[in-house]
Amino acid sequence: MATPSPPPLLDPEVLAERFGFYDYVVFIAMLIFSAIIGIFFAAKGVYKSQNDYLMAGRSLTCWPVALSLTASFMSAVTVLGTPAEIYRFGVAFSLFVFAYTIMVLMSAEVFLPVYYRLHIISTYEYLELRYNKKMRLLGTVMFMILTILYTGIVIYSPSLALSQVTGFQLWGSVISTGIVCTFYCTLGGLKAVVWTDVFQFILMISGFLAVIFRTLVIKGGFTAIMDDARHGGRLRLWDFNLSPLQRHTVWTVTIGGSFTWLGIYGVNQSQVQRYLACKSRLHAKLSLYLNLMGLCLTLSSAVFSGLSMYSIYKDCDPWTSGFVAAPDQLMPYFVLEILGDYPGVPGLFVAGTYSGTLSTVSSSINALAAVTIEDLIRPHFKMSDTSMSWISIGMNLLFGAVCLAMAGVASKMGGLLQAALSIFGILGGPLLGIFSMGILLPFANPTGAFSGLLCGFIVTLWVGLGAIKYPPSRDKTLPLPLSTAGCRKYNVTLTTPLTTTVHTTPAQRTFLQEYWYSLSYLYFSTLGTLITFIVGAIVSAMTGGFQQTVESRLLFGKEDFIGNFVFWKSKWVQLYEKLHPKVNPEETVVSEGAVEGTTDDTEGGK
Repeated sequence: MATPSPPPLLDPEVLAERFGFYDYVVFIAMLIFSAIIGIFFAAKGVYKSQNDYLMAGRSLTCWPVALSLTASFMSAVTVLGTPAEIYRFGVAFSLFVFAYTIMVLMSAEVFLPVYYRLHIISTYEYLELRYNKKMRLLGTVMFMILTILYTGIVIYSPSLALSQVTGFQLWGSVISTGIVCTFYCTLGGLKAVVWTDVFQFILMISGFLAVIFRTLVIKGGFTAIMDDARHGGRLRLWDFNLSPLQRHTVWTVTIGGSFTWLGIYGVNQSQVQRYLACKSRLHAKLSLYLNLMGLCLTLSSAVFSGLSMYSIYKDCDPWTSGFVAAPDQLMPYFVLEILGDYPGVPGLFVAGTYSGTLSTVSSSINALAAVTIEDLIRPHFKMSDTSMSWISIGMNLLFGAVCLAMAGVASKMGGLLQAALSIFGILGGPLLGIFSMGILLPFANPTGAFSGLLCGFIVTLWVGLGAIKYPPSRDKTLPLPLSTAGCRKYNVTLTTPLTTTVHTTPAQRTFLQEYWYSLSYLYFSTLGTLITFIVGAIVSAMTGGFQQTVESRLLFGKEDFIGNFVFWKSKWVQLYEKLHPKVNPEETVVSEGAVEGTTDDTEGGK
């Protein structure tokens, strides 16, 4: 059977007309349903106390928290950025599955036990308990800067990409997203945030699946898509090049990705707050392990969407032929082209993309409110719990407005996916370093922690800003070829020359530009963490760190590691005793007597 031909490229203005009434209905329904969830939990009175409002009364179970953890940072950045990444660079990005696994193991087995027994709300409260108040304040401020900048990318960049392809009004979508998000965060607290994340995660996956199934129909099956990917060089996975300058290799993705994501799941308030809101430590751990399944599902969906897009556009690339202005617009263009004839389906994808935005922004707003209350207000002002709850509501409103105001920053930061992960590397790496020092090194002291944090931040900021000003050359990023050879066959009038060169390398590059600023963006976090940890450890050892006494509850100890085996051993013992119940003691005595009588009779007979 002949393979169906792919659809011809369409002018963006024609595609925008395909986004019709039913698509807007689906999108608006998503916003309304998200708002209803906030109203529902507000009606239940979730803000009777601060613990209820910020931590959901520490009563959440593992399943909703797991999906919320996945949705919070696998957001619009993933929906738009990852398929474009696969389309341009191949499937090497899928090696993040190893980074996710390492990250979940470290978060669940090292960081979580320490946080959970301290019964804290703000992650940065640990820094005061372990070091001093100044380190707590410094950690809080760094987190707030990181989160506001990241949230700006999450709000603005997807809205820009979608508006240029679908005809969505840019700032109308930005403002409506921000308002709805702030509304349900403010009304419903953490419970509303978690349950809207569950709903939004389902929408995100549904959008991916619609793209994948439609492509399977167009191409005539899975085999055709994979054959196209193989012929286009998109299936090269195992690149063991040890150079830290190459953008994606097995080592940069596995090692650099592990540090980057551990900085999110291990110490970032937005994630830690969720699993600490679980009703038991077991549920908290399970939420992280179940979240790993969600991360893998999302990653695999995004990767196959990218391969599907390449299979359709392998002979006529919309980017180099001028139909889209940036790689981040490829996915919405692709969706409208293959699904535009199905009313409401493009709206489902757009709703899924904005759901990712809502889930991330709501997490950020809630976390910013939590650290402001716990780290900046509560230590200095004595108020009742009810008063603190109302202040928390006010903080949600405030940070909703702040995040909207910062949305324009993203327009100056380049690629959506790389910009987001670069921010976490520059600020998240040093933060991960001081937390790791505190948890793993008994001799780490405040002087060492501050020295390490300062050095780590300066170095990562230096390399990060340098990489933005002097981007790596093509031989470091290794984009795969994109063809426009088939465009004329589809009667396409090219708006740019037939070329795949989209990045010009300067003729002369200095040593710093070629070797320092070309460091893979995934190593930013690794660099910041290691410099912070090593400098902090040395300075601590030189400034009396070995003479101090640290409470064992603030450290990761062998009992935290062995505790897992003890717990599961007790479960196996209970299961064994249930399957092999012990005999009643009275019955045992009777049975023994019967045996003795039998023995005597036997002896007498002899």
